[in-house]
Amino acid sequence: MTNRLAQETSPYLLQHADNPVDWYPWGPDALNCARDEGKPILLSVGYAACHWCHVMAHESFENTETAALMNARFVNIKVDREERPDIDSIYMQAVQAMTGQGGWPMTVFLTPAGEPFYGGTYFPPEDRHGMPSFRRILLSVADAWETKRNEVERSAAAVREMYQAGSRKLDARRGTAVTGETLERATKDLYARFEPMMGGFGGAPKFPHTMALDFLLRRWARTNDEQALHIVTHSFLQMARGGIYDQVGGGFHRYSVDARWLVPHFEKMLYDNALLARLGAHLFQVKGDEEVRRVTEETLRWVMREMTDPAGGWYSSLDADSEHEEGKFYVWSLEEMGEVLGGDAPAAIAYWGATATGNFEGTNILNVRGDRPAPDAATLESWKRRLYDVRAQRVWPARDEKVLASWNGLMLRAMAECARVFESAEYKAAALRNGTFLWTEMVRDGRVYRTHTKGVTRIAGFLEDQAAVALGFLALYHLTLDAAWFDRARELTRVCVEKFRDAETGELYDTASDAETLVTRPHDITDNATPAGSSLAVELMLTMTELTGEVSYRVMASQVLASNAEPMARYATMFGQLLSSADMALGGGRWTEFVCGPNGCALPQRDG
Repeated sequence: MTNRLAQETSPYLLQHADNPVDWYPWGPDALNCARDEGKPILLSVGYAACHWCHVMAHESFENTETAALMNARFVNIKVDREERPDIDSIYMQAVQAMTGQGGWPMTVFLTPAGEPFYGGTYFPPEDRHGMPSFRRILLSVADAWETKRNEVERSAAAVREMYQAGSRKLDARRGTAVTGETLERATKDLYARFEPMMGGFGGAPKFPHTMALDFLLRRWARTNDEQALHIVTHSFLQMARGGIYDQVGGGFHRYSVDARWLVPHFEKMLYDNALLARLGAHLFQVKGDEEVRRVTEETLRWVMREMTDPAGGWYSSLDADSEHEEGKFYVWSLEEMGEVLGGDAPAAIAYWGATATGNFEGTNILNVRGDRPAPDAATLESWKRRLYDVRAQRVWPARDEKVLASWNGLMLRAMAECARVFESAEYKAAALRNGTFLWTEMVRDGRVYRTHTKGVTRIAGFLEDQAAVALGFLALYHLTLDAAWFDRARELTRVCVEKFRDAETGELYDTASDAETLVTRPHDITDNATPAGSSLAVELMLTMTELTGEVSYRVMASQVLASNAEPMARYATMFGQLLSSADMALGGGRWTEFVCGPNGCALPQRDG
């Protein structure tokens, strides 16, 4: 038997369609049921490639006794955070406020009006390591709802006040204009956070912070500050040589659980690879480094080989798990490497640092360090091809085959820019095919729609969708000089301003003015794993000013920059995308096509 999720298109929701839990998707049916029956809502938020989401599903949502308790005491709603980033953002803010941390799976208990009053992330099936069991949580929350309603209402009121305070703060915030000092302070903040041994910022767990690295590369181009260039180059290469990078099949995993980029969370997300491929293309323009080029192109080939829908869209992610084990698809024993590579095995084992005891649960995550002898390009390609062919016979991780507009927009931009940088007809064809797919299947009357799965397009898009796709279309325009792509980007920009900008405050919201009314209207200016929608929109408006001379767009962008000038300077790793836009606002557009020769690379000389 299946539940209501069987009618959904999200692969994540479909994973839960045969749970004994009486799941609802988010929508009026669930909310009306909670109001009519007077029950609290149990909201569970996750995504298809999330390892701990799978763990909690197996331990709790597939357990008939736990499901019976959930069904009797709650109205249960399951949400794919990738389909509904607005819901995820709103309730993640509440969970972080209540617990001091966040993550997925996210479990939130709501009043029938949708107001959160208790929440957390993963809960185990029994009391463990100081964490209460999920069933204990269910019983405690249900008891509080029935016998301590005043306490529940006070908790919900406190969260409601937090949302209202954020809105008041937003309305009152004006700030001062971004200046060169703003960017200097942000640069110093990144220097202070830089980890000199392995690159990146801070310790474990370690995320790429690609937008901050891109900002530093712009700083080098603007100021010739060699420290900025060193941070970008060192960080990119350390990631490319670590286990966070798939040494056999190409592409980056989501983040590293350690400070050395060695042991990743093994899921592969389209957005990480879009951002890192674009950074790699920019870094190659500067350095002319063949290792940077190889890693960047391997990443693009992974996307074209494993992540491409027949219609031209790009899929969302590959799971971390296969055969119920995290990372099993990607790791190797010495015996396996010997069988596959034969006489080449000793050199390959030395290059990738494999050992008999391994570096991950008795197996080896392949990684490269500078003291290991590097083979020539043809030999390395041969090793990888043979290992890949054998690995392809293993049980593959599950693939989330929904096409998300914003993530496709980011990858479209990367693919189009790489087509220019590497003069590749293959990348150009892939970019044009994706752009055509997005325009014909996911844009209606100037509005970008969020998701497309197996021929079905649904959910009116969010600010990040509108801005990312428009920037992708502009990248196609720069690649092809076909004015149709510029006209399409211009139309999306117009709708972006009309639907997502508050004319009174000048701020940009994540949801459109005609979107579903939730407990608050989300407005997230900080980068997470992807650039903030408002930061992408600021770059879009500034670029449109550069291309069209429409000064109104610059004025709108400057308002957003001014209201965030101080946070940008103080917390630079959280504002990489907006800092890059601030650089453009202060310095205008700049040539980024570097001329490379035997003595290095430099900006070309341009008249005027």
